[in-house]
Amino acid sequence: QMHVAESGGGSAQPGGSLRLTCTISGEPLCMAWFRQVPGKERTAVAAISRVDGSSYYSDAVKNRFFVSRDKAKNTMTLRMNNLRPQDTAVYYCAARQRVCGSWSPALDQHQYTDWGQGTQVTVSL
Repeated sequence: QMHVAESGGGSAQPGGSLRLTCTISGEPLCMAWFRQVPGKERTAVAAISRVDGSSYYSDAVKNRFFVSRDKAKNTMTLRMNNLRPQDTAVYYCAARQRVCGSWSPALDQHQYTDWGQGTQVTVSL
């Protein structure tokens, strides 16, 4: 089992930027960010292959959020730009030993085995 921990987050105004970092003990094949608003289901944000860096994004964040990874440090970073109030949520990092594959399996939360505790992101005036 891999230990997963998020850092970063916090508050920003609409149009602003924030950065989240995920640190993972071990060498996962695929890593991803998900988010959840109280009372709603957790949804996918972005995923990235640790092996070749292929990335995948949900339509809600495409062209605003950017995911990257550092193989040597076993970290994953989510840069969130042009933030909107609807981006407010608890953001979770997840990892797995199965390859990302394509867009659909990469963003399928049910295929992830190891999860962090989550970090709050709040976007408001």
